[in-house]
Amino acid sequence: MLRGMATTTYYADDLTAAKDWYSEFLGIAPYYEVPGGYYEFRLGPIQAELGIINRAYAPAGAHNAPGGGGVVFWQVDDLAATFARLLELGATEYEPITERGEGTGFATAAVLDPFGNVLGIMANPHYVAMTAAVPA
Repeated sequence: MLRGMATTTYYADDLTAAKDWYSEFLGIAPYYEVPGGYYEFRLGPIQAELGIINRAYAPAGAHNAPGGGGVVFWQVDDLAATFARLLELGATEYEPITERGEGTGFATAAVLDPFGNVLGIMANPHYVAMTAAVPA
């Protein structure tokens, strides 16, 4: 049974550039590092993990074509501002801000990071309600 997102990973040919780009966007440095191979950030109230892996370690047959699979959506406090910030940092629009049901408060958007990965962001009232009780 799926219990929630624990870790998502993105691959990058230029691992240092990817680490620097995500550090700039997130406003934090990675908390964990395997030199030349992996960087990991912890985010949000449940400290979900975002890993950046050197593409040399991608599984055989892995490709970097956007939209070749699912999209992980990360909850954000301000969808429009976060989307704008990602574009300012060089990401490109993959999916514009899209309401998911009129008046529900759910909305998504996605960008391609400069390394070819799809990064989804979301305004999700359920996430907000469920994490409100989680101690900081």
